[in-house]
Parts: sequence; structure tokens; C-alpha cells
Amino acid sequence: MVTTHAGPATAPPPAAGAAVRPRLSPQAKGAVALSVTVLIWAAFALSARALSSSSLLPADAALLRFGVPLLVLAPALWRRRRQMAAVRPATALKIACGAGVPFFLAAMYGGSLTSAAFVGSIVPGMVPLFVSALMVAAGKGLPRGTQAAGLGLIAVGVVALVWRYVVPLNTQVLAGAGILLVASGLWALYTVGLKEVDLDPVGSIGLLCLPSFAVMALLVLTGVLPTGLASAAGSDIALFLVVQGLGVGLCAGLLYAFAIRSLGAERSSTVGSLSPVAVVLLAIPLLGESPTAAVLVGVPLITAGVALANRRPRTTAHIQQPEVPDHA
Repeated sequence: MVTTHAGPATAPPPAAGAAVRPRLSPQAKGAVALSVTVLIWAAFALSARALSSSSLLPADAALLRFGVPLLVLAPALWRRRRQMAAVRPATALKIACGAGVPFFLAAMYGGSLTSAAFVGSIVPGMVPLFVSALMVAAGKGLPRGTQAAGLGLIAVGVVALVWRYVVPLNTQVLAGAGILLVASGLWALYTVGLKEVDLDPVGSIGLLCLPSFAVMALLVLTGVLPTGLASAAGSDIALFLVVQGLGVGLCAGLLYAFAIRSLGAERSSTVGSLSPVAVVLLAIPLLGESPTAAVLVGVPLITAGVALANRRPRTTAHIQQPEVPDHA
């Protein structure tokens, strides 16, 4: 007979030489999150250009952009309702206007008049310049060193991008570029607003999407903006729901915040500056756009400028945030 002794059950130790499943390091996870974020930013620029040939109208795309995150995050946003309500009205207005309905409509309309390369370069590329202008206006001092050099490269890159449409004059493209500059300026306002708010990424998404969806729904219901959502092609609805609603509206903000925590602000913003290059490359097979000489010159200059403008001295990099947060 075998006697047994009652006692607490203990798990057997792993056998020697047993295979251990490798786990991704935090840096590797951050790199994956950042790579997906860059692709989402590129998809935003491509969708802005594709909207002009879609069965959806700008109001329809906006409803998907701001409505889907609210639906997915509804329980989490309800738990954060007091924190969002406590945000100062001036700060909330910066966020809601800077990345909400005015920004979205400007980016979509500007994209319909230009190209995906313009959207992907001008909107994120000019943000550091506009943010620096806002900081100077607030008495924070002039940019120096590599940041000043980066801002200069951005300006030269944008001039190179639009110069060929000045002579001979192409009013449509220049008007579209001007509208994209307005969109970039609004996004800079959103950037400043994010620096002033003490919310996690989910709360920030709610603070942006709640008023934006309410305003857009009101504009549609009152007939100020037309809608074609009822008669739109299912494939177009699915595309914008995934790209704008789930991708830009939900995933980009969460993934970029995770990448910053894993990789640091400087590395994330530097790699994130590759978004314009990704837009140009993806627009060739997806939209049939051929990069012009102006694009081949302007986009690399803007990309290098954004990378330099976001660099910080090593001694202060851990307390600084990049000037370009999650795109769109």
C-alpha cells in the first residue's frame, strides 16, 4: 500500500532544458506599435485623397471617424467622464477644434484638390513650425540648434513641393495646399492642447471625439452638410470605417502613446517622421500617383526637417515630448 501525505499542491519545476517561449522585449513591442502607427498615418493621407473618388461625402467620413471610437470605447469613456468634464474649456476647445471637425474637413478637402503626397507631407510636416510659432507667441523663446535647422528644412521642403505649381499657375493645387496648411495649423493647436491636459490616451480620444461627433451629427441633421451614407457603397463604408474609425480614430493614438513609453519620445518622433515617405510609396500602387520631381525633392527635406525639429538634447530628452503627436 502506498501512503500519501496531504499538503499544499506545488507546481513541478520546469524540466531542465525545456523550451521557453521567447517573449518580445518592450523595445521590440514599441517598434511594432510605432511601425503600425506610421502605416495608419499614411492610410489617413491616402484616404483623404481617395475620398474624392468615393461614394462617401466628407460628412460621412467624419461621422465614421469620430463615431466608431466612441462606440468602441463607450464603457471606458463613461468611467472617465469626471476627468473629461474637469478639463478647462479653453483647452478642450483647442483639442476639439485642432483635431476635430474643422481639421478633418480641411484635410479631406485639401487632399481632394492635391495629392496624397501633399497631405502626408504638409499636414504633419508643418506642425513643428506652427507649434514653434505658438510657443514664441507665448514667450517661450526662439528655437535653437538642430530644432531651428529642422524647421528651416521643413520650410524649404514645402516651398520645393509647391513651387512647380506657381509657374505656370495652378490655382487648384495651390488652394489645396493652402487648405492643408490650415489643417496643419489646427493640428498644432491640438498639440498644444494635449500638452495642457492631464488625461490618458483613452480620455484624450473621448475629449476629441465626443464634441466632434455631436457637431457633425448636428450639421448633418440640420442639412448644413449633405450626407450620402444611406446610398454609399458597402466597400467604401468598410474602408473608411477601418481606416478612419478604427485606425486613425482609435488605434493610432493608443499605439503611439505605447511606442513613446517603450522607445522614448525622441526615437518615436524620429521614426514617425517617415510617414510622408510611406505615403508617397503607398500612393504609387494604391492610387496610381507617380511622384514628381518636386515630391522627390520636397518630401525628403520635410522628413529630415521633422526628424531634426523633434530632436532634444540627451540630458533633457526624458522630460520632453515630441512636437508631433499621433497623426490626424
